[in-house]
This record gives sequence, C-alpha cells and structure tokens, in this order.
Amino acid sequence: MYIQQIVTSFVASAAFGMIFNAPRKALLQCGFAGMVGWILYIWLQEMQVVRITATVVAAFIVTMVSHIFAKKYRTPIIVFSVSGIIPLVPGGLAYDAMRKAVQNQYDQAVQLGAEAFMISGAIALGLLLAEVTNQITRKIARPRKPEKEQ
Repeated sequence: MYIQQIVTSFVASAAFGMIFNAPRKALLQCGFAGMVGWILYIWLQEMQVVRITATVVAAFIVTMVSHIFAKKYRTPIIVFSVSGIIPLVPGGLAYDAMRKAVQNQYDQAVQLGAEAFMISGAIALGLLLAEVTNQITRKIARPRKPEKEQ
C-alpha cells in the first residue's frame, strides 16, 4: 500500500509543479516534498491521529522541506511548497460536500463542508507555523554585530 501512495503522491506533486511552471530542474524536489508530506499524513492517520492535526503536521513538514530545497537549489520556496501541499488539499471532501448539497442532504453537506474548511485551515496553519519557525531559527542563528561604543 505504501508503494502506491509514494508513487501517486510523488507524481501528483511533480505534475502540479509542471502545471504551475516550476523549473524543470525542480520537479523532482516538488514531487519529493509532496511525497514526504503525504506519507507522513498517511502514517499519522494509521496511528489514529485526528485528520486536522495530521494535516497541520504534514503541511509543516512540507514547508520545512521546501525551505531546505529553496536554500539548497536557490529557487523560491513557493515552487516547492505549492506543489508539496497538493496531496493534502481536501478536494474529494469538498466535492462530496457539494454532491450532498445537490442531493438535498444538507446535514451531511454542512458536516463535510466544515471538515473540508477545517482541513484547508490546517494546511494554512502548518504553512504559517513553518514560516514562523524558519524566521525564529534564522534570527537565532544570525551572528550579532557588535555594538559600537561611543
């Protein structure tokens, strides 16, 4: 099962990198970022971690991997992070919510829609937490300039 998940998430992320005009040299890294996030998400799901929490953690890791790739390959982080979060996006859940709404099953539509909304928020939170972590780490790691004496 893991092999199928690894291959599918890698291909999906790399393909979205192509769609978003990522440089050809970055497509493998785009696929790798998405693969890492998705495998972590699946692993956390198997450990009975709540979907929202698993999504926050996976989005955080995707963004941290994207920071590493951006620095190493001198490419904007957005190239890797957008492609990397694609497997985490709750498109199927949003589709099911809309289908239930069209079928006049509003109670289920609202429940599914709310879950899709929370997962989307969890992705945004994971991206934000990784960015804040990166900013704090860089600030701590930056050597301080000695103050001039007057």
